[in-house]
Amino acid sequence: MYLFLIFVHVVVCLVLIFVVLLQAGRGGGFSEMFGGGQPSSILGTQTNTFMTRATEVCAVIFVITSLSLGLMSAQKSKSLVQQAQKQDAVKAALAQAKATTETAGSEAKTAAGQVAASAGAVVQEAEQQMEKALDQAATQASQAVEAAGQAVQDAEKAATQG
Repeated sequence: MYLFLIFVHVVVCLVLIFVVLLQAGRGGGFSEMFGGGQPSSILGTQTNTFMTRATEVCAVIFVITSLSLGLMSAQKSKSLVQQAQKQDAVKAALAQAKATTETAGSEAKTAAGQVAASAGAVVQEAEQQMEKALDQAATQASQAVEAAGQAVQDAEKAATQG
């Protein structure tokens, strides 16, 4: 559409130039160069009216195409600016997302390290409690063995005495 409008605009400009130069003005116009006569002898008896109408029509079409091309150019430049702004916004959002991801990754690593340290502490504490429990069980077992040995000795004494 834009290229078609440019084509129409150029054609109207050329026709307008040609029509204006054909009209007889104070100096006689372009038509005097090619024969020196009145334009009415070339194009008929109603030449002045026809030339005036042709000039008016070409001028109106020229103004309309000029305004249309100006508006279309303004819209194109706005869309380019908006596209650039959108691209900048997308780049900023990507950079922020990347930074957030990196921050979250480092926080996750830190949290994982803390969990691992806590888990290590819990395992160490569980090992200590198991050692204490085993020590208590061993102590109780040795006391039970001593008590059993004492009971056997008492039983043997009683059997030998009686």
